Amino acid sequence: MVSYVSALLYGVGGLVVAGMALLVAFQERLVYVPVLPGLTKSYAINPSRLRLVYEDVWLRSSDGVRLHSWFIKLFPDCRGPTILFFQENAGNIAHRLEMVRIMIQRLQCNVFMLSYRGYGASDGYPSQHGITRDAQAALDHLSQRTDIDTSRIVVFGRSLGGAVGAVLTKNNPDKVAALILENTFTSILDMAGVLLPFLKWFIGGPGSKGPKVLNFLVRSPWSTIDVVGKIKQPILFLSGLQDEMVPPVHMQMLYAKAAAHNNRCLFVDFPSGMHMDTWLAGGDHYWRTIQQFIDQNVPENRENESSGDDKAFGTR
Repeated sequence: MVSYVSALLYGVGGLVVAGMALLVAFQERLVYVPVLPGLTKSYAINPSRLRLVYEDVWLRSSDGVRLHSWFIKLFPDCRGPTILFFQENAGNIAHRLEMVRIMIQRLQCNVFMLSYRGYGASDGYPSQHGITRDAQAALDHLSQRTDIDTSRIVVFGRSLGGAVGAVLTKNNPDKVAALILENTFTSILDMAGVLLPFLKWFIGGPGSKGPKVLNFLVRSPWSTIDVVGKIKQPILFLSGLQDEMVPPVHMQMLYAKAAAHNNRCLFVDFPSGMHMDTWLAGGDHYWRTIQQFIDQNVPENRENESSGDDKAFGTR
């Protein structure tokens, strides 16, 4: 019996040590994947390939990192909503262009696509602290532009991008009009147990079981569950029920946390939506849901529109 208990303790200890080694050595590679297997870091295509008129925008994050972005407009003088889009953890913004092309057409909007540090043509190496700075640089840039309606900036984040967007929205109640989250996780702490099941006993968010003795090793916790409850702006939750990467219950938990403090939250699920294709599987229902959410919560600025008409007709 003693030898059995000793072996069990050694086994558990071995798992803890192995978990620590994996976290220390590979966690950034699991969380951030700028280059997909078999592809290069560079953009395979640019927006002009899809006949989209765009602007290359180069930014400096507050710590000096040089960032690349694409600003794609519906048409030069479009005063519709501007979507600040934050992508998932893998690949670069070029891999999202087909979805963005449809987004622009269906929502009659502009889209600003940021390359996180270390992704695409941006310099640096990805980290939670750094990407949070990058997102702020993108929002600050948009807020200073004179060719858009800055009162209609909507943050849209999918998966990791949802975690990024939630932090940005919370930190900027006067600059972000609304937030859209799609297939986003509660936290990387909870996702560790999804990706490596034996770690769920040692790593986890506030609601998880176990001693969570390895939480301190996670350098990019992205605890969205702790952020959404502090957001005052309207939030739309889009959940693909066939999500094979992030368990759909994560989105349900995020919605419940947000809705307890914010009565402008809407949860919509899509039965056949997977992690990356909910926008495709959801079809017309997906786009109508977003359009109605924006129409209700980010309406046109009639004063600006009237002012523009007065100027156009020389009215005094």
